[in-house]
Amino acid sequence: MFRIILFLVLIALAALGATWVADQTGTIVMSWDVWRIETTLPAFALGLGLLVVATVLVWSIVRGLWLAPKRIRRARRERRTARGRDAITRGLLAIGHGDAAAARSHARVARRLVSHDPLALLLHAQSAQLDGNADRAQRAFRAMAERADTRLLGLRGLFIEAQRADDRAAAVAIAEEALKVSPSSIWASQAALGFRCARADWAGALAILDKNVASGLIDKAVYRRQRGVLLTARALELEQSDRDASRNAVMEAVKFAPTLVPAVVLASKYLSETNQMRRAMRLIETAWLAQPHPDLADAYAHVMPGDSARERLARVETLAEKTPGHPEGAMAIARAAIDASEFVRARQVLEPLIAAPTQRVAMLMAEIEHSERGDSGRARAWTLRAVRALHDPVWTADGYVSDHWRPVSPVTGRLDAFQWQTPLAALPSSRPALVEAEVPEQIAGDAPRVEALPAAFPNEHSVPPDGAAPAVAVESASPGVEAATSPAFQTQSDTGKPGGSDIPAVIPIVRAPDDPGVDEGSQNDGFAEENTSVARQAGGLRGLLSRRGSS
Repeated sequence: MFRIILFLVLIALAALGATWVADQTGTIVMSWDVWRIETTLPAFALGLGLLVVATVLVWSIVRGLWLAPKRIRRARRERRTARGRDAITRGLLAIGHGDAAAARSHARVARRLVSHDPLALLLHAQSAQLDGNADRAQRAFRAMAERADTRLLGLRGLFIEAQRADDRAAAVAIAEEALKVSPSSIWASQAALGFRCARADWAGALAILDKNVASGLIDKAVYRRQRGVLLTARALELEQSDRDASRNAVMEAVKFAPTLVPAVVLASKYLSETNQMRRAMRLIETAWLAQPHPDLADAYAHVMPGDSARERLARVETLAEKTPGHPEGAMAIARAAIDASEFVRARQVLEPLIAAPTQRVAMLMAEIEHSERGDSGRARAWTLRAVRALHDPVWTADGYVSDHWRPVSPVTGRLDAFQWQTPLAALPSSRPALVEAEVPEQIAGDAPRVEALPAAFPNEHSVPPDGAAPAVAVESASPGVEAATSPAFQTQSDTGKPGGSDIPAVIPIVRAPDDPGVDEGSQNDGFAEENTSVARQAGGLRGLLSRRGSS
């Protein structure tokens, strides 16, 4: 509305001006040498206007002709850019649905048309990754790393390629360079933290963790937990070489992570050595309420050196009362009761767990039968039940099972990954168990003779570690029977594979959105090994039962 009114006002003013010029009288005379022009004011005004219009028209034509080459070049450049962007779009879509040939074709077109476009470089690198051409991908990422606008993305791509090539030295250097470029880079900080942990450089890992919390990459709660984990790892490493430094580290760790089981166990040990029993017991009770664990029960039982077995039993019963009905409490009481030769009490607390026993429950019952009555037959029966019993919780991280706690996952390098839980492959299924919950007494009488049983139980109060069945030798010509008596719970060793040799620490591969990924099937190797072992055990036990039936 305002524009319409303004337009009408201007038209009115122009009309008034034209009327005023038309009403003027007199003449205008211009003389130049022999030239003389005499005209009226309206005619002069009209002629002046026509002259201005002609001048503007001529200037526009001349300027257009002068700038025509530049405009033509710009139009061609815009068309090339549009075609290049279209090729980039189609190439990224081809990468998204895994068409390597189309992605490679579009990458060539984009590189020819818009070679300096950051997205063209990214498309070229991703198509090379999709083809599996590491050299071409590295060249593309290196070109991106040399540019200021794509430096961080190029470094991340080079980091991923170094990880794939298992070049840890290069990966470390690239991650640290990325931290210099962008201290707030999450992937670089996590990678550098993983490298420090893999090299057991706990001081360097703590420094990076402090930078992360200062940059706002992690919140306070995560920072406190992870700092407690790193301090615990350092304390465990220094336990044998520098006990003072280990004590200081673990006491700081329990302040940041009061429910971390390894930290609480080690801290209670140091407190017990300095006669701070009450403080040690309070630490253990706090952690026990959060997560009952056999190491906590053992530390609580031995918090006062020199106590008798009955005193340790009474103390463990006090701890178990804080979590009534929990299986760990019952097994802790049973363990202490066996040590105190209170076999009736041990049977009483294990009674609710016998219907569906775990491996530790079965081994505890085997020890009770052997130590209380000297009944080797029943002990063998319970040992055989442990072969197919339910699995107990263990330290598990990313499908990897370890017999002790670790600060980082050897699969992904994730900090604080290990959790005390039942492995996924060990969860009960709907298939009927090979060995029933109630083993008939005849099995104990007809079972093959076990020669290694005295070695498995050298005295009345010693048993194999909880959660592991003793290795026994069975007199049988069938190899399946020998497999039946192998340990039921085949936990992976620290190497993650049979043989027990140390493997290098696994460094976390931080995947960028441009990373097509790595086959993750290898992460299930541990479960495959365990299932193979269980299959061997099942076959051996079937042979044992069939032999008994034929006899």
